[in-house]
Amino acid sequence: MTVVASLALAGGVLALPVTASAQERAVIPASHPGWATPQAKVADSAPSAKLSFRVYLTTRDQAGADAAARAVSDPSGPSFRQYLSPDQVRDRFAASDATLGAVRDWLSGSGFAIGDIPPNRAYVEATGTTGQVEQAFGVDLARYRVEGQVLRAADRELSVPAALSADVLGVIGVDQATALMKPAITDGSPSDVPPPAGFRNARPCSAYYGEKIDTTDPAYHGLQRPYAPCGYTPAQLRSAYGVDGVRADGTGTTVAIVDAFASPTLYADAAEYARRNDPGHPLRPSQFAQQVFPANVDQEPPDQCDAAGWYGEQTLDVEAVHAMAPGAKILYVGGSDCQDASLDEALNWIVAGHRADIISNSYGDAGEDIPAAEVRVWTQIAQQAALEGIGVYFSSGDNGDEAARLGAPSADFPASDSWVTAVGGTSLAIGKDGRTVFETGWETGKSTLTGGAYTPPYPGAYTSGSGGGTSVLFDEPFYQKGVVPDALAAQNQHGKARGRVVPDISAVGDPNTGFLIGQTQTFPDGVHYDQYRIGGTSLASPVLAGIMAVSDSLTGFHHGFVNPVLYQVAARTPAVRDVQHVDAAVMRVDYVNSVDASGGLVTSARDLDWPDLSIHTTPGYDDVTGLGVPNGLAFLLLP
Repeated sequence: MTVVASLALAGGVLALPVTASAQERAVIPASHPGWATPQAKVADSAPSAKLSFRVYLTTRDQAGADAAARAVSDPSGPSFRQYLSPDQVRDRFAASDATLGAVRDWLSGSGFAIGDIPPNRAYVEATGTTGQVEQAFGVDLARYRVEGQVLRAADRELSVPAALSADVLGVIGVDQATALMKPAITDGSPSDVPPPAGFRNARPCSAYYGEKIDTTDPAYHGLQRPYAPCGYTPAQLRSAYGVDGVRADGTGTTVAIVDAFASPTLYADAAEYARRNDPGHPLRPSQFAQQVFPANVDQEPPDQCDAAGWYGEQTLDVEAVHAMAPGAKILYVGGSDCQDASLDEALNWIVAGHRADIISNSYGDAGEDIPAAEVRVWTQIAQQAALEGIGVYFSSGDNGDEAARLGAPSADFPASDSWVTAVGGTSLAIGKDGRTVFETGWETGKSTLTGGAYTPPYPGAYTSGSGGGTSVLFDEPFYQKGVVPDALAAQNQHGKARGRVVPDISAVGDPNTGFLIGQTQTFPDGVHYDQYRIGGTSLASPVLAGIMAVSDSLTGFHHGFVNPVLYQVAARTPAVRDVQHVDAAVMRVDYVNSVDASGGLVTSARDLDWPDLSIHTTPGYDDVTGLGVPNGLAFLLLP
């Protein structure tokens, strides 16, 4: 994006650029996706096609909201943890009656049907035709090819009547930029998501790290390597992170999970999984609730989002949260799709009603190429969550530094937002006794055994890994100063600027040392429940959310936006265990056809902390694992 330099966060708060105006119209700054270029245009949008969108309203007192959000989150201040209720947030910072009325009247007068206005007055929803949108916002809508998809966008910045320019924060739904957000989930295969058809892990694999050693294949990098774990169970992860021996299990805390769509077998699969793998901790119906937003009215060609991939994401999220915090309540909130930005609506719904204490989000954009007007919207929602004492966790991404996909290193959004906790991924070796043998950064290299030799040779070809890097959208937030090395904060910046660095903290993410999940899938012999190993920072985020739920339960209070505590307290105590590079690899066997040996087997060596990215696992804070990983009771007792 060419506008990001003027959109940086000062101390973690996004500064709204100066609005340009002409002929009683004013543009909404940076509301046009950078990828919507004439060269990428495929076709004009049909003028009669219907769509819904949301006009987000500017916070009434942004400086006051900034100060209040910092005050309730900063352990060094007198207002620490004196959270506001949703009503207090609305009364102090939401758009006024006059502002709300003016925007609503303009939309209604432009021919739109007015829809939802949430309790926190974050936005006004409207529905109309493409032609009405073009007229109201002074643009032409067309469909553009981007990253293998064809998405709707305007040909220029949106504009509104000049009298409303100070009141409109951004518009979501006119373009389809957030269709580029994907679940941060991987099974370690070349695809980013498991196939919609059935998937099983081939044998041999290990019940714990080091149980089985591959002694029949050639040594890899001079050593006979252990077979990858078959998939860690809830008890193994609770033991490794030290949450199994405490007098708390998450009771009294609600963890919300936000994803697109909703698997029709979500609760049934999670309940069956607990019955088979964690029988002492069933997932009771009273612990699970679900809210799924209805499909929008967009009548243009359907999106290319992989619903089956999101189903696996949802299943992983629910099962991982329950595995770590078996007493917590789980609220699943599904956006109507991943094309017309319903994920923001789902997130705001939780925050506006304070329907959860912790929110886990396992999706994101590849990089930060989201229109900055939409970035402002996400930031406003996350900041309100901080004001209310809600912790918002985002996966840091599964493509390392993103250089291979984007041509240059980049952090991923929304994990890069300064008001969320970005969760990176690790490779975790759990021994026979349930304790951690080692934990290192997750960046996977793959060497396939072909004709008795490994191709390519050590360290293999990069496949996936924990996202990280330095944001170009957000300035270095107050809590990272003095902890994050200057060399990292200065990357991707101009002059003496310092950026927000991702991630903040980590948990297991490597699919080669991943989590066993259970899901209903389609196999050659029919549709039925089965289990397989999976990973990604989509695993790390709900694991961390579950650990925080146990911490809330144990301490008797909700930690809310935990980043200031992590950097000011945990970073200087044993609460967080530093993660450093370990030179290790596992052997992995995969079915060619994904389900059985009839199509043959493929054997490969997987390096656990591939060294050749621009981000690296190092002593102290690093841009692969952040501060480190939770360290048992010391972490659970965070102030």
